[in-house]
Amino acid sequence: MQKTVVAAALGECVHVAGVMNFLRLAEANGWRTVFLGPAVPVEEVIRAAKREKADLVGVSYRLTPETGERLLAEFAEDADELREQGTRFYFAGTPPVAERARAMGFFTTIFDGSETVEDVINSLKDKPAASGTPDAYPSTTLERIRWKAPYPILRHHFGLPTMQATVEGIRQIAEARVLDVISLGVDQDAQENFFHPDRQSARKFGAGGVPVRSPEDYRALYQASRTGNFPLLRTYSGTDDFIRLAEVFMGTIHNAWCAIPLFWFNAMDGRGPWDLAGSIREHQKVMAWYGERGVPVELNEPHHWGMRDAPDVVCVVSAYLAAYNAKAFGVKDYIAQLMFNSPPGLSDAMDLAKMDAILRIIAPLEDNTFHIWRQTRTGLLSYPLQPAAARAHLSASIYLQMAVRPHIVHIVGHTEADHAATGEDVIEAAQMARRSIENALRGAPDMLADPAVQRRIHTIVQDAQLTLDAIRSLAGVNTIDPLTDPDVLAEAVKRGILDAPHLRNNKFARGEIRTAFLNGACVSVDANGREIKEKDRLYALLNQKENGK
Repeated sequence: MQKTVVAAALGECVHVAGVMNFLRLAEANGWRTVFLGPAVPVEEVIRAAKREKADLVGVSYRLTPETGERLLAEFAEDADELREQGTRFYFAGTPPVAERARAMGFFTTIFDGSETVEDVINSLKDKPAASGTPDAYPSTTLERIRWKAPYPILRHHFGLPTMQATVEGIRQIAEARVLDVISLGVDQDAQENFFHPDRQSARKFGAGGVPVRSPEDYRALYQASRTGNFPLLRTYSGTDDFIRLAEVFMGTIHNAWCAIPLFWFNAMDGRGPWDLAGSIREHQKVMAWYGERGVPVELNEPHHWGMRDAPDVVCVVSAYLAAYNAKAFGVKDYIAQLMFNSPPGLSDAMDLAKMDAILRIIAPLEDNTFHIWRQTRTGLLSYPLQPAAARAHLSASIYLQMAVRPHIVHIVGHTEADHAATGEDVIEAAQMARRSIENALRGAPDMLADPAVQRRIHTIVQDAQLTLDAIRSLAGVNTIDPLTDPDVLAEAVKRGILDAPHLRNNKFARGEIRTAFLNGACVSVDANGREIKEKDRLYALLNQKENGK
């Protein structure tokens, strides 16, 4: 049976923003809400509570503590009969007023503004805030997304050059209760050579992240997270021995979801031993392995093209191929990663258009066997070095990201341009992100409604379909599905259908494409800087020899 909450700003207090935020969360968690408004007399609140048969009554007061104390005493006296009948009473106000409310011993729960969204949600679900037990916090990604809605869950990358520093940092972050997911950043030797000590190098120890060298190391990192709000842990899938690593991850850190590319983390980008077609096959096996176990899968694919200055259409096509392959190989819950500001020269309008084009082109793949969850993040290469400017960039980027209603926000710390984030850095970044998200959820303008954005979305989607058709045209007569065939996909890179300027002189790719930012969008251009339409680019590629490639 649906529960009812009645809420109001009490007495002469007219401040209702907090009341409205509380009711918004209550509605999202299944409550029927009755808002009485600002400056509501005590007797009116009591009458409404009886009339509505309220299970919970919430009142707020943000004025002088002395007057608030007298008003709350009157309220408690008049409402005592309802409390004896089982009605719960919440109070919210400034810390001085909240302190006096606590001393009264009447209210079930008191908010003074220091609480997290999770605290409020737990109180609505009859779970104590900051209980210190994992029972108060969902232990899987999808449960946590649903539990926290309409707020997205928050994730941040974390890994320092020593195990001790990383363990201490994870514990610090967990106790701050600012993140839902800690993404373990492990060093390159751990990603490539975890099962091959003979291939590991002392010189590379801790290069790029925490030097995990055994399952016990992963268990120690997980144990450090068992405090505070008990954040989930996850890590990338490595660049070799993929299934063996997956087994370690699930058995130690209970990997929240798999993250793996389609075209990358191999010899093409210097991050693994596999050739391009071989790594695609291995990555498909990893998708299938996690899919069989009902674990969500993220293909961190399109931003790798964007970070290499690929045109928007190539990024969108790669996003479609990622989702298409995930579905084809049995993934049930797919996390679509949308890295904004990548490449950094995009305007906000054209960046947003590119991201919505991704969502539109993959949307038809969704059905009752394949669910898409939206994850946004700020571009790795987009941060300025100046600390104040970096903080502003983080906040502005996340506010823009909220236009696509993410289920997950991957916070990229404001220290990215200078150093790997410490525990303190992560906490500060999360606090900034939370504020941007809260501001957006209170009622942001519909930035997707901009006609220029809509026109760009339409153009990208049309061009992406042409590009996908070009890839299909590479298939031989015996190819069952060209969009999942590793040889066809590798050939699309070799022929330049999928290409990026940073792939120049790469033996696996054509590497001849030029791009530039025109009107805020990243597009293919000729030697004179003039835009090349996608249909013309594809026609030229498909009607010429491989030029020695």
